[in-house]
Formats: sequence, C-alpha cells, structure tokens
Amino acid sequence: MKRVLAIAAGLSLTAGALGLAQAAVPTPETSSAYTGQKLAAKAHVTMAQARVIALKARPGQITDQELENEGGGSGLRYSFDIKSAGKIHEVGVDGMTGKVLENQVEGPNPD
Repeated sequence: MKRVLAIAAGLSLTAGALGLAQAAVPTPETSSAYTGQKLAAKAHVTMAQARVIALKARPGQITDQELENEGGGSGLRYSFDIKSAGKIHEVGVDGMTGKVLENQVEGPNPD
C-alpha cells in the first residue's frame, strides 16, 4: 500500500511539474532565447537593450525577434515584428550601434 501511495505521489508531482512547464512557455516578451542567439557574442548591443530601442521607436507588442547578419548598418541587426495599431511593423536595430535602421509596416512577403 505504501508503495502504491509513493508511486501515486510521484506521478502527481511529475504531472504538476509538467503542468508548470507548460504554463511557462516562453514568448517573445519573456524569452531570453531568440533566433540568431549564437551571433550575440559579436553584438555590442544586447537583446534587452535592442528591445527597449525598438519599442521606443514603435510602441506595441513584440511578436517575433531575431538577431541576424543583414546588409545595412554594421551588418548585424536585431529585427523585431511589433504589433501596433492593428498592423505588424518591422523594426530593425543595429547590433553594434543601437541605431534604428528600419521602422515600417511589414510588407506582403515577411522575412
């Protein structure tokens, strides 16, 4: 009987831990992981700093974020999709200088 209770308690804890893990699914707003994170060591601007810059340039809700090698500026760019006024805007922030490189409504063929 004790063994059955111990197994049941273990299953209950496991289910609780799984439930907690499922409830804590990272989103762009809370996640420290993002596409291109391996490039972060090259950047002078952190993802957190770039997020602040992007949201200052285009207030709204970040729905996607990445760090990529892309032409313009230093060639290292944070790109954010920000939902604002019912539209998705793409805001690009230079990963070396923090300068806003792009701030416009995303076109019909998003990256």
